[in-house]
Amino acid sequence: MADPSTGAALVGLVGHPVSHSLSPRLHLAAYRALGLEWSYLAFDVPEERFVAAVEGAAALGLRGLSVTTPHKDAAAAAATRRSSAVRRLGAANTLVFDARGILAESTDGEGLMDDLREWGGFAAEGRRCGVLGAGGAGRAVVLALADAGAAEVLVVNRTPSRAFRAAALAPGRVRVARPEELDACDLVVHATSAESEWPVDPARFGSGQLVVDLSYRPSASVLLSLAGQNGARTRNGLGVLVHQAARQVRLFTGADPHLDVMWAAVSDVPTT
Repeated sequence: MADPSTGAALVGLVGHPVSHSLSPRLHLAAYRALGLEWSYLAFDVPEERFVAAVEGAAALGLRGLSVTTPHKDAAAAAATRRSSAVRRLGAANTLVFDARGILAESTDGEGLMDDLREWGGFAAEGRRCGVLGAGGAGRAVVLALADAGAAEVLVVNRTPSRAFRAAALAPGRVRVARPEELDACDLVVHATSAESEWPVDPARFGSGQLVVDLSYRPSASVLLSLAGQNGARTRNGLGVLVHQAARQVRLFTGADPHLDVMWAAVSDVPTT
């Protein structure tokens, strides 16, 4: 990778929609704190234009792209090189452009692990964990939990084929489960894109559980509200967003970002 300190550069976010995203705030704050004259733009790209957008970004010399819904599977396919995690997931949330082509990476799952350790001192090792959803983000969470040594990872999804795809990431440690089996989980992560896609009644979660919603808008979802009323500890997805973005900054620049600066950039967004 070229020396990031040698001048201005452009990175961006591709998704559909992206107008609500906090990623520009996070990345721009990180680059300023690192003394880099970098810009970060959000590009609303429909699915049928994604490949053309990636090719255009590479041709124009962008350093990289953050990738969000609905493009994560397509991002993995569009790359010329893939990390071990991306090869297993079949999905990526980060594309890095360099002289060797396009590298696909995934920072979603590790971003969750980083946030749980920093915020609540939660370690997945030996714990029973549940994941609601088996899309790109859900699979990343499943893989991260399994790799972190979770005793068991239960996947609940409305579409069985996607649930079994997620379970295949770590046979023997991950399995498809019934909704009621999540009652015994230490950690439950909601990783679907909309509350209407819940495959389980959120009122069933409660005391002794940590419930995380990967979404950060609204800050207090119905899922977290009901779980909290029943005694569960709750956490929205803002911390995951910050930590996965920090990992992207490191991939794009080769430098360690200042997390306190990134947190300050989103300080007006509640974390619970």
